[in-house]
Amino acid sequence: MSERRIPLAGVVGDPIEHSLSPRLHGHWLRTNAIPGYYIPMRVSNEDFAHVIRTLPQAGFVGVNVTIPHKETALNMADTVTDRAALIGAANTLIFRPDGKIYADNTDGYGFVENLRQGAPDWAPETGPAAVFGAGGAARAVIASLIEVGVPEIRLANRTRARSDALRAEFGNRIKVFDWLQAGNMLDDAMTAVNTTSLGMVGKPDFRVPLDGFNPNAVVTDLVYTPLRTHFLDEAEKAGCVTVDGLGMLLHQAVPGFERWFGMRPVVDEALRNAVLGP
Repeated sequence: MSERRIPLAGVVGDPIEHSLSPRLHGHWLRTNAIPGYYIPMRVSNEDFAHVIRTLPQAGFVGVNVTIPHKETALNMADTVTDRAALIGAANTLIFRPDGKIYADNTDGYGFVENLRQGAPDWAPETGPAAVFGAGGAARAVIASLIEVGVPEIRLANRTRARSDALRAEFGNRIKVFDWLQAGNMLDDAMTAVNTTSLGMVGKPDFRVPLDGFNPNAVVTDLVYTPLRTHFLDEAEKAGCVTVDGLGMLLHQAVPGFERWFGMRPVVDEALRNAVLGP
């Protein structure tokens, strides 16, 4: 009788050195005394499909997938969740015992759970949401906002065509604004989200006028380097409840960890400290 293999998981991307996921999953593995490992893997586009198909033979139970592989991961999976299909990308792969690859996208789940934890009184159905950016992250955010009952989603992107494409896909609940008018989206919005990289360390500043924040709004920025962005600072000055972007990373990891290692982990202050630690 052969001994049960130690479960292995990891994160696949290119580049990957910046990823906080190994710290995150490593903390859960240690604190729950689970015999398993989670490792970062830098894999090129050319090698991605071959590597993914080989990993189960090495004892891997699944992986997270990050830029630039999320669309490829979705397309090569045998089974795809509805939310991954809607978003058009996968960030979590589960390797099943029968050899099949199961693909999910937990970004929208992580986004909503982060807001629910950081702003317990958030009531998304009470008013419009303003969403800045129309890239891959915005797709996950929009899909989850629709799911939780936001009545209107105001959307602006530096390239308007991308916003228009999302409206065509997600329907009439999306109202597109030109980037030069993006500040106007904040008027009476109950939720505001920056899904762009503007304001991130090493990226251009977020220059949209932010004097229109509704003081009753819940505001979040998907950027978490730095944790306190200009977007969040301006919202806080206006009296809004603000939620930083790190929690989305932490919460999106929960479903994958549970599937791979057999227990549902907790997102708490100890985890945040472990991920942010030196």
